[in-house]
Amino acid sequence: MNKKFTMVSIVAALGAIFVAMFMDGSNPMVLFKPAPLILVFGGTTFAALAGFLRSDVGSFKAVFSKAISGSPESPDDDIARLVSLAEVARREGLLALEKAAADVEDPFFRRGVEMTVDGNDPEEIRDILEGEIDALRERHKVGAKFFADMGGFAPTLGIIGTVVGLIHVLGNLSNPNALGPAIASAFTATLWGVMSANIIWIPISNKLKRSSQHEVQGRRLILDGILAIQAGNSPRMVQAKLQAYLPPKDRGDRHKEKEAA
Repeated sequence: MNKKFTMVSIVAALGAIFVAMFMDGSNPMVLFKPAPLILVFGGTTFAALAGFLRSDVGSFKAVFSKAISGSPESPDDDIARLVSLAEVARREGLLALEKAAADVEDPFFRRGVEMTVDGNDPEEIRDILEGEIDALRERHKVGAKFFADMGGFAPTLGIIGTVVGLIHVLGNLSNPNALGPAIASAFTATLWGVMSANIIWIPISNKLKRSSQHEVQGRRLILDGILAIQAGNSPRMVQAKLQAYLPPKDRGDRHKEKEAA
């Protein structure tokens, strides 16, 4: 359920609008007209793409998938692994971490452990890993900005669609009986523009920004843990430092439960 939370929320928001229309005596199906849908969604997408490099475009599909179905990973596993590495380093020395590094799947985590084993200066390790964190944050900004731009363009494209529809209406004033349905159809584009911006594109952009914050925080947790191990801190001290990244309600007891298990 957590992985589909964003999609469920978007569908629920759209559902609330359609239910409200139905309760007011309208038929939600009147909104599903090909012309306004193509103009708003197609125009919004290509207008947003125009502001990016071609090399940026390839990542947008993955970014969209991550925003819709992605779920941030819990830091518990990283804390447990770092505490375990601290125990190994305390018993056998830093060189013993080389074997443990081979089992780490996360490239960022593994690189930090390998640099520690190689005896690099703590400041050098911090500079290198913080550089990777900054690069990660900048990459995330590109994806979030794309959907934020779509949220900005969609209402404008909706207004353009309405203007186009009204031009058609004004060109056919000789048929008064068709004016009402034609005007209603023209405003469908504005509705889709405002609705898609505020229910789809802006929420997705906000989700990506929050996911980026969570991932950056996870990287900083790993960095602090690696530097604490290199400094010779005890496993208990490493755990205490890293638990500062957890909400207060999740500190202490959760890790004690894991140790008891």
